[in-house]
Amino acid sequence: MILGAKIAVARAAGALSRRSGRGATSLPGKVLMRLEPDAIARLAGRLPQGSAVISATNGKTTTAAMVAAILERSGTRLVHNRAGANMAGGVASVLLGAARGDGIEGDAGLFEVDEFWLDRVVAQLRPRAMLLANLFRDQLDRYGELETIADRWAATVAAAPATRLVLNADDPLVADLGRVRGETGGAGGGGLGTVTYFGVQDDAVALRGMAHASDSKHCRRCGSSLTYDAIYMGHLGRWHCPTGDTRRPEPDVFATQIVLDGTRAARFELHIGAERAPVALPLPGLYNVYNALGAAALTRALGAPLADIVAGLESTQAAFGRAETVAIAGRDLAILLVKNPAGANEVLRTLALDPGQHDVLAVLNDKIADGRDVSWVWDADFEVVAGSVRRVTCSGTRAAELAVRLKYAGVDPARLHVQPDLERALDAALADGDGRLVALPTYTAMLALRELLVARGAATGSFQ
Repeated sequence: MILGAKIAVARAAGALSRRSGRGATSLPGKVLMRLEPDAIARLAGRLPQGSAVISATNGKTTTAAMVAAILERSGTRLVHNRAGANMAGGVASVLLGAARGDGIEGDAGLFEVDEFWLDRVVAQLRPRAMLLANLFRDQLDRYGELETIADRWAATVAAAPATRLVLNADDPLVADLGRVRGETGGAGGGGLGTVTYFGVQDDAVALRGMAHASDSKHCRRCGSSLTYDAIYMGHLGRWHCPTGDTRRPEPDVFATQIVLDGTRAARFELHIGAERAPVALPLPGLYNVYNALGAAALTRALGAPLADIVAGLESTQAAFGRAETVAIAGRDLAILLVKNPAGANEVLRTLALDPGQHDVLAVLNDKIADGRDVSWVWDADFEVVAGSVRRVTCSGTRAAELAVRLKYAGVDPARLHVQPDLERALDAALADGDGRLVALPTYTAMLALRELLVARGAATGSFQ
């Protein structure tokens, strides 16, 4: 069967799935790959400007949205997995959707890729550039310890010497991949194969000390405990090995003069080499400053000018469920995804910057895409907001466990309300209060919440 016929079969399978109400974000791609194992490589090879890949534990979808906003300013037509389906099936489905005869409708590919699938997808995409933004502990029951992912990423980097790397200098595990590139002969020369580093250069936003849930604390070369001169987020910061084996690389792209405006926005001075410009980011938190730096570094590696980078960052809309705000029942509902200790801690740290008392809808699920093990909530620092919540409605498949965690964080039990059913929980949270409601859902809970909002006309779009 020729490729065109296989594409037709895969599209028919997707159409049937959509008519049955099950969606078709990944299914057509999975069918196509069963029929044609090299489908991603064959379709991606039609893109005249090649592809770029983004992977990280936290921030892939938002960073990809920022990159898209920058690249599209120059008229680049992107083939992009915007819905967030980031395993091989999702990437194949997007390429399948863009295929036209023997060509493809698009100039360049932009793909966020699940950290555990990176090696398999990159081997087929052969991207021009690859942004590796962070590695945090996430879903240990599925992915294992961070070193497992780091070893897989190192092998991926070594097998892709022609791909330009964009790495987070502040993450020791990620920054070490530049050493891997050097050892495989890819670094140097100023063209493809070089490494671009990004990071934060502003101690005004540094933490007082390392959080107890921080993950990467040891030198990949000798195993010694790393020394930090500044800690910005989780284990991200200015670090060095006390034995002299390694230290944080000097970033090529960095942020200074960072101002965090609670859960609404952030501002900073962006430096790219000798160029600099102020950026007013319409997304909150230091974690989104990191996302913006990664996006700036990747797009500069792809040739974007500073003016396009700044304009793209400032026009970025919140990706679904990531600092997205919708109006419902006369109230603003802000949705802030939390899915692991590092991400949750940054969201809570950002929420704590907002004045006043908060109404919160917290939703904890333990489905496969969330990770069955929810013990990570005990490593999330709910204590930082415990004194500033007026009411918390706990929902999800593990609502009761979340309420217990919040009780031990110091939330008055009289302010805790448990309702496992999400729709009833949303109604109860909306009915009690008249100000802003902040939703803190895990991944599958975020998708379910958005589907509820779409059904009620408060949001648009359907995902997964």
